[in-house]
Amino acid sequence: MTTLAPSPPLSPSGARPTAVAEFLTASQWGATVALGPEDRRRLEASRASLTAIAARRPVYGLTRGFGPLVDYEADGDPHVQGTGLLDHLTTGQGPALPPEVTRTMVLLRLRGMLLGHSAVAVDVWEALAAQWNQGFTPVVPQDGSLSASGDLVPLAHAAQAAAGRGPAWRRTPAGTWEQVPAERALRDLGLAPVRWDARSALAFANGTSASLARALHNHARLQALALAVAVGSGHLAGLLGSSAEPYDDRLSAVRGHPGQRRAAAVIREARSAVVRDEDAARRLQEPYSLRCAPQVVGAVLDQLSFQEAVLTAEGGGTTDNPVFVDGDVLHGGNFHAAPVALASEQHMLCLHHLAYLAERQLHLVLDPQHNGGLPPMLTPAPGRQSGLAGVQIAAGSHLGAIRQHGYPASFTPVPTNLGNQDHVPLALNSANAVSAALDRAWWITASLCLAVTQFAHLNGVTPPAGIWGELAADWVPLDRDRPLADEVADTARRVERHFTTPRER
Repeated sequence: MTTLAPSPPLSPSGARPTAVAEFLTASQWGATVALGPEDRRRLEASRASLTAIAARRPVYGLTRGFGPLVDYEADGDPHVQGTGLLDHLTTGQGPALPPEVTRTMVLLRLRGMLLGHSAVAVDVWEALAAQWNQGFTPVVPQDGSLSASGDLVPLAHAAQAAAGRGPAWRRTPAGTWEQVPAERALRDLGLAPVRWDARSALAFANGTSASLARALHNHARLQALALAVAVGSGHLAGLLGSSAEPYDDRLSAVRGHPGQRRAAAVIREARSAVVRDEDAARRLQEPYSLRCAPQVVGAVLDQLSFQEAVLTAEGGGTTDNPVFVDGDVLHGGNFHAAPVALASEQHMLCLHHLAYLAERQLHLVLDPQHNGGLPPMLTPAPGRQSGLAGVQIAAGSHLGAIRQHGYPASFTPVPTNLGNQDHVPLALNSANAVSAALDRAWWITASLCLAVTQFAHLNGVTPPAGIWGELAADWVPLDRDRPLADEVADTARRVERHFTTPRER
């Protein structure tokens, strides 16, 4: 198995997948992992080191207790010790992580342990891999991790399911997911449960893989959002007849940020595709939500490029404790998820700027002072009808909620574990908040898409081929007020799916 190298964010066309996208593709259903000869050699060598070292010196979690109980002797039966570890950590609450996130989480543990620094038993790794290859997916609560000694609580739930305890996911004939007892799910797939020993259980539970998996999925959604907002900005600029000067590559080149140049290229391409009145009269300088779109989206793209390097490095390393290197054991803190926490907090800042930009552009297209004199709220009968007023109100609420939940999780920890875990990053809390905020950001973006589609209808503009043409073809013009909640939600799913799927040019 190879480590994926970081790469820049999506190209203007969105055609080339990023390293994160490649990683997530590797964790989809139908993908498999296998133990090659060199992989087996590393696992066996690491396990042999554990046996030799434990005979002459204490080893955390194997001959000694866990956390602040490290000064006490461990149970002499490693299977009892391992089961006790998982039992006391199976304390998660809240909704379950999405099955695709859990699948990525388990793959991350398999990859990390395969590096040969975790001293896991070969039969444990092979049993986990067999389960993963057959699509077995634990049900894992999203809440309860400090992401300090790794994501102990969610990974314990996954380990319990792998042992046939607790619930697992099963896909129904209708394509939905249902929860069934893990023991039954394993039996139906013809799989054996994992029998955890102390060292293997600790190596599995100590990783940062729950917060990292969620962050990787968030990262892919955020990249798609940046592309959608850039394309939307260009489309709106074209419909309004705005000047092309803010999107000129020469303007971006003199500043020197690569993300701004990429964003401006996307905006130029989308703007030029719109069939519009070339003589539209506009002010010399547009409001910042249009004029500065390359700067905002570009800054996000540059941040995502850096965060991708951080996340893919984390996904390619060993994140448990202790680790075994060159025949020695090193007790340390590789399980502390500070890199993931800071990446997720940057994700939140980035998505807020994109959502903020889209919400302000929604205002422009609804306001006669900026939309070229079309009716307020884009209703053909102001007063008797209200058009997209309710959609704008809801978008403002979504933006407010993003700001409410955007407070950095790493600012909020308290010491725990008898002071042993006195500095914790709360990376999974942050990634969970980002996931919820992304839903809201896509609702805001979808609201803008519907408004732009209504604008084109009222202005008699033929939309270009692609997503705009598809939306226009399916959009029933808003000639009278109607409930739009489902249309916003459906458009959000549709637009996200469009910009998430790599397309060849």
